[in-house]
Amino acid sequence: MMKDEFGVLHKEHRKTFNFMGPFSRRKQKEATMDVTTTITLTQDEETEIARILGCTVGALQATINFYAGAALKEYLTMIRGQKVFKRGSDILEYRLFLLIESAFHGTIPDEQKVCSLFQTTLTESRSLIRAVISKYQYQLKASIENTMRQVLANANRENAEADYSVVINSHNIVDELNRLLAEIDGNLTPVTKKKGSVSTYEIKPSSYIRLNTRLDPQHNQ
Repeated sequence: MMKDEFGVLHKEHRKTFNFMGPFSRRKQKEATMDVTTTITLTQDEETEIARILGCTVGALQATINFYAGAALKEYLTMIRGQKVFKRGSDILEYRLFLLIESAFHGTIPDEQKVCSLFQTTLTESRSLIRAVISKYQYQLKASIENTMRQVLANANRENAEADYSVVINSHNIVDELNRLLAEIDGNLTPVTKKKGSVSTYEIKPSSYIRLNTRLDPQHNQ
């Protein structure tokens, strides 16, 4: 038990988090290191963190492991002198890049998710995501394509003649879809926001088909 600043007793919850990550050396066999750490959280802290991360309290330990792996890699690259940043923005960009690889399971998060994790405004989050997509475009190529595939998979239409509609909460992904359409054929109709909606977008059938074809994994083989 511990007292807060008002003298109220709170029960402590001690959690042990185990996470593993590969650490490779050039021209040497990869080695897997099992690292264990322990942090102490109150019940209120557990509930709050689970809410922010979008998981249940029961799944919190497993979820935190993905973030812990990204944090550990960030520190190790700094220690080895691989990523020594002078600007705060560079640190945030690299941190988000690592989170995309681990905590976001290879997909690009939307602006609101970044806001909740980085304590940034919607505009700042949008700029941060755009900077990461641009700076790490080759490393994140698969993640960007995976995210666009998810958007297309969630799209639907009322009938065979109607346009496809889908909710997209990331302006950056809309930009990536339209960038890809322009690359495929400059005459294709771009993805556009549905009139009167906040984040529902419409995709013309011809554009939808060409996007699906280009993003088909077999197309890139």
